[in-house]
Amino acid sequence: MILDFKGVNFAYGNHKILDQSDFSMAEGEFAYLVGKSGCGKSTFLQLCYFNLLPQSGEIKICGFSAKDASQKSIPQLRQKLGVVFQDFKLLSDRTVFENLSYILEINGYPRKKIRNRVEAVLSDLGLLHLKNAFPKTLSGGEQQRTAIGRAIVNEPLLVIADEPTGNLDPATSEEIISIFESINRKGTAILLATHNYDIIDTKGRIYKLEDGKIGRVKIKN
Repeated sequence: MILDFKGVNFAYGNHKILDQSDFSMAEGEFAYLVGKSGCGKSTFLQLCYFNLLPQSGEIKICGFSAKDASQKSIPQLRQKLGVVFQDFKLLSDRTVFENLSYILEINGYPRKKIRNRVEAVLSDLGLLHLKNAFPKTLSGGEQQRTAIGRAIVNEPLLVIADEPTGNLDPATSEEIISIFESINRKGTAILLATHNYDIIDTKGRIYKLEDGKIGRVKIKN
């Protein structure tokens, strides 16, 4: 399993987010996490990349355990993950190219490999002509594609996406989901949280977070 929760508990005060919760994903899987706003989807995702740690229970992801999480191991884990946010979180003072390249720079990639890899990703995402543009000049869809590029440039095992279409119109949202599906077909696992049932492709596994539990569901389109 690329991601495995066993008996995980997490709460904010008396508000339980996860209650003895189990969840697992296999390598290369595409999974949707649904649930009403405020149910804890974002908290769950933060637990996945150890931005938060469980109060009890065990989380294993990409060979790392939350029980052994440390200042050294967490950065090592995040080299194997990509994270995409609803509000993009792009660096406003860096170009599209630089928003991707710095991920490889901090991991010690040689300059030529950085250029080749970043340009290949931007080409795949239809952004190569915008490589010298700054985020504020881009449309919402272009900003989100840049954010996706940043998430995949390091060739992660798993991409975690938190409401990646929340700020986009329906047509652009459909385009973004197609990009995630394309990434998944190349072997990268995808965990995508959303409250928008309209974007869900039922070919992926669908899980619902409700009352502290995560269970698989079927949604009829």
